[in-house]
Amino acid sequence: MYTSYEIQTRTNIPAFKLRHSIVRRRYSDFEYFREILERESARVTIPPLPGKVFTNRFSDDVIEHRREGLQRFLQIVVGHPLLQTGSKVLGPFVQDPNWDRNAW
Repeated sequence: MYTSYEIQTRTNIPAFKLRHSIVRRRYSDFEYFREILERESARVTIPPLPGKVFTNRFSDDVIEHRREGLQRFLQIVVGHPLLQTGSKVLGPFVQDPNWDRNAW
């Protein structure tokens, strides 16, 4: 059993293929996404993710706290001009419902 988080994107930034999209991602997807960003974007400091949770990970408070942290992470990442134009993984991660971590 795991928790997935909805990513809803509304944008007019040309770097993104879709103006509106909704996808779901697991925390482990965010971890892998962050690793890929660090490898592909050496000039950009990638913000940290909220910490791992080992107890009560399915409690509403824990899920909401993590969701807020993931939202802050994504707002920083998608708002960064170098990542918007230089990242190959950013658009697919936030917009492709079939995103596969093994493709990267």
